[in-house]
Amino acid sequence: MLELRFIRENIDLVKEKTARRHMSTELIDTFSEIDKRRLKILGEVESLKNRRNVASKEIAQLKQGSAEDKAKAEPMIIEMRDIGQTIKELDTELAEIEIQLQDIVMAIPNLCDDSVPVGHDDNDNLEIRKWGEKPEYSFTPKPHWEVGEDLKILDFERAAKLSGSRFALLSGFGSRLSRALTNFMLDLHTQKHGYTEVLPPFMVNTPTMTATGQLPKFAEDLFKIDGWDLYLIPTAEVPVTNIHRDETIDEKELPIYYTAYTPCFRSEAGSHGRDTRGLIRQHQFEKVELVKFTTPETSMAELESLLADAEEVLQLLGLHYRVVQLCSGDLGFSSVKTYDIEVWLPGQETYREISSCSNFLDFQARRGAIRYRPEGQKKSKLVHTLNGSGLAVGRTLLAILETYQQADGSVAVPDVLKPYFENRFQK
Repeated sequence: MLELRFIRENIDLVKEKTARRHMSTELIDTFSEIDKRRLKILGEVESLKNRRNVASKEIAQLKQGSAEDKAKAEPMIIEMRDIGQTIKELDTELAEIEIQLQDIVMAIPNLCDDSVPVGHDDNDNLEIRKWGEKPEYSFTPKPHWEVGEDLKILDFERAAKLSGSRFALLSGFGSRLSRALTNFMLDLHTQKHGYTEVLPPFMVNTPTMTATGQLPKFAEDLFKIDGWDLYLIPTAEVPVTNIHRDETIDEKELPIYYTAYTPCFRSEAGSHGRDTRGLIRQHQFEKVELVKFTTPETSMAELESLLADAEEVLQLLGLHYRVVQLCSGDLGFSSVKTYDIEVWLPGQETYREISSCSNFLDFQARRGAIRYRPEGQKKSKLVHTLNGSGLAVGRTLLAILETYQQADGSVAVPDVLKPYFENRFQK
């Protein structure tokens, strides 16, 4: 979240940056109105308390004087009781206002970086670069759901029997490919890129969801455990970023890099009718996540290296992709700048997001009280947090099924995965 004082002192900037996202600025106007009332009440309370302090001293002196002085103190005592009651009422109103302001602040998005292109939606995203070439075939390539069903490694019908729509059952080569991809990604990020692997809980509480920005705004996208203050995680970003919640890190420990494999659970609220075929938009999927904690001075450079780490997975797998920078209207609530990596799917003749790499500056750190102490200084500062998929396992799997499909219906295995299992699964 943004700092309350920052919003107050930069109200026009906050409104302008929010408008860039094509979001209503009414909430910010409401904030301004309520905050003005808060400041007015604070002034009134301060004035009344000063008046009470002065009167209390005068009353104490009168009580030590003559009978006439003591008589003069009586109406003043009654007046101070009334002032005390007024202060109590104003404090109650002030507490309610503080809650209102906190709720509003939690609903205001992060400010997009000035380098973010202004636009409405994903049609206005800016293509940065492409890697590799689109593969060519002597046959018409199939979408992954046909490839998988033909090989009997993807079963959506039985998954629907088990759980409902938007679930998949992988078996045989499909399961082994998913496991191989997970191990390959974790090996790459830990052994080459310097990330520490962690295995976090897959269920987290309300403070954890709040710190990374899922709550309160995106509650409808989450799966909540009935009768518990626990949610299934929508991404490993949530528990991994919260590892250092309510902590102060020594600057010499930064940057900190974590990678984690987890299942992810999303209700996909608002996506009715979208991507109903295949593995694109599932209620349950797997990801290898990359999370960074950095100083403010290095976070933008760390975003570029985070992107490069995610890109290398696709490069080693030989999958054609492009990098796009999200426009203001497509930017996530907590992010100031985001790059999406979109892999080419020849069976669908389209690019699909396979990783999203974002810098949140101190937005999440302020919510989660994640700080660091600069060397030689007593006062601590908020860290900057970043994360990105490195990569979404299911989408990488489907990209391999579509890209490496053969004329005979089999699927070749990329060279870097061969150490994990045999070269080819035959139909």
